[in-house]
Amino acid sequence: MGRLVVRQLQARGDVPVAGLRPDEDSEDWEDLGVKVCRLDLLEKPERLASGMLGNDALIFAAGSGGRTKDDMTLLIDLDGAVKTMQAAEIAGVHRFLMISMLFAEDRSRWADPLKPLYVAKFYADHWLTHQTSLDYTIAEPGALSFHAPTGGFKSDPLAVGSISRADLAAFLVAALHDDRTIGRTIPLLSGDLSLAQLFDQL
Repeated sequence: MGRLVVRQLQARGDVPVAGLRPDEDSEDWEDLGVKVCRLDLLEKPERLASGMLGNDALIFAAGSGGRTKDDMTLLIDLDGAVKTMQAAEIAGVHRFLMISMLFAEDRSRWADPLKPLYVAKFYADHWLTHQTSLDYTIAEPGALSFHAPTGGFKSDPLAVGSISRADLAAFLVAALHDDRTIGRTIPLLSGDLSLAQLFDQL
């Protein structure tokens, strides 16, 4: 996900910095001309903040992944996300975009085996909206696919569906540059609207 976002930021003329795990190979990123910094989400917020200094915005695309146990879901998707928010405030990074998940706000829609991830997203999103002063946007995508981008979107809090990772990346980059998305939690699925039309409806 992060690689798609970085490439679209570059295409727009932005200068992204990729936050990598301490053990993650940086060669591919450097080949793309992308500056990297090491961010260990198990560290304290003050340590994370040192890698964020001088940046204008942060897109939180990290996740524990489907192969880890529930303890890492809590440590990365919940506590790691909250520590990243705290670090952003320490570093003076005011714009924060969060990738959540569809129905994260509605416990009645939480289904196994993803309940632990829903819990993490619910409380991380709550912290972002209620315990920070960050200019946030929360994207709540449906099921993420590897399909080619369609460039079509819809935002329906009751609908079920999917969206390609490339389209989610396009949304995040566009939202970063559109202040109408600040303070918004936006369900996101594939649909018939352009991003401009979607933002006009906010």
